[in-house]
Amino acid sequence: MHRLLNTLRPYAWGSTTAIAELLGHEPSGGPEAELWIGAHPDSPSQVLAGEQAQGTALDSVIDSRPEATLGEASIEAFGARLPFLLKVLAAAHPLSLQVHPTLEQARAGFAAEDAAGVSRNAPERNYKDDNHKPEMIFALSRFEALCGFRSAADAAARFEELTALLAGQSAAEVTEQVAELLRDPDEEEALRGAFARLIAGGQQVRDAVGAAAAAITAARADDSGLRTVAALAQDYPDDPGVLVSLLLNRVTLEPGQALALGAGNVHAYLSGLGIEVMASSDNVLRGGLTTKHVDVAELLKTVRFASLPVPFLTAVESELGQEIYRPPFAEFQLQRIQVGPRTGEDSREPVPVAQAGAAVVLVVDGSLTLDTPKGDLPLGRGESAFIPAVEAPALAHAGDDGALAFAVTTNLGGDLG
Repeated sequence: MHRLLNTLRPYAWGSTTAIAELLGHEPSGGPEAELWIGAHPDSPSQVLAGEQAQGTALDSVIDSRPEATLGEASIEAFGARLPFLLKVLAAAHPLSLQVHPTLEQARAGFAAEDAAGVSRNAPERNYKDDNHKPEMIFALSRFEALCGFRSAADAAARFEELTALLAGQSAAEVTEQVAELLRDPDEEEALRGAFARLIAGGQQVRDAVGAAAAAITAARADDSGLRTVAALAQDYPDDPGVLVSLLLNRVTLEPGQALALGAGNVHAYLSGLGIEVMASSDNVLRGGLTTKHVDVAELLKTVRFASLPVPFLTAVESELGQEIYRPPFAEFQLQRIQVGPRTGEDSREPVPVAQAGAAVVLVVDGSLTLDTPKGDLPLGRGESAFIPAVEAPALAHAGDDGALAFAVTTNLGGDLG
């Protein structure tokens, strides 16, 4: 097993305190948006020896012994790389409106941009790698998000309400046009037409954002979708994504709830602290709420224009008593490990760490000891570890103060231990 040193990403939307308070370290003084735990080549975790980094990145450790670290089944399914990435995400401001490609689209897009000579660091590049990026978010605090399309009829009603608030203003022309597009009896075409009108709407749509936010604020509208427009406009005063939000479901996750987001699902995380798990990729096509590159044509090819239920993900209990969140993606699953403090002389049973191939473990409260046939590794609050496939099975023994930890491994099937 390897204790890890992980990279904090200081994106501007990040909280200055949430990750530090969760993991028990001193705040940096700037935004701390994401803590990356894994072997993604952009920010691989570093292997620790004692309290010091060895100067060896986790991806290098895996490359040196792929079968021992990943296991044959994982290599056969995903190649000789860690297929998942664990993050702690802390949003104080909204993230960009975004969507992720399918695996086939990612492979084709990556190859095409390489063939065209587009630098992999170019700001206009769409595909940073050849992998897809399904993901899930597990809420540690109240967590606000936009996720997937609401029904065209529901969205049309909101644009009609907004049109009434804008009566007599030129911006009403935009919102009425969008409402009309949403009345198309073919729901896919209705959503596609409305989305495209807003994303590619130019200055007319940008001007409508400010007018809409002002009208909603003046009217003290109580609809959550309209209030979201006014709130987003504070951070993005002329961004078309502000009005696109009215096409999407507004979702509030309470601590312990989770979402699973597949390819084509338009989404944006607005605020909150959570555990995010994804396939190891950085492929993001942005659709608003951003100053970064927006490729409208590629975006329209990627978005799935369908109204679907919010993709909540609930835990299942394995035959071994593990609490596991299994999304419909093979690359990863999340285990929540919680053991209360010791009370008296009771002997609490250790929790088997779900493991199919490699696993990573992060402790967010209390302490535990990972016990494998090859040795023990104590972990305190804020510490993390990589468990190679060859070291399975692992047991998590909680300290006297109990523990709350999260473990990620592949989702290659069966009860794992």
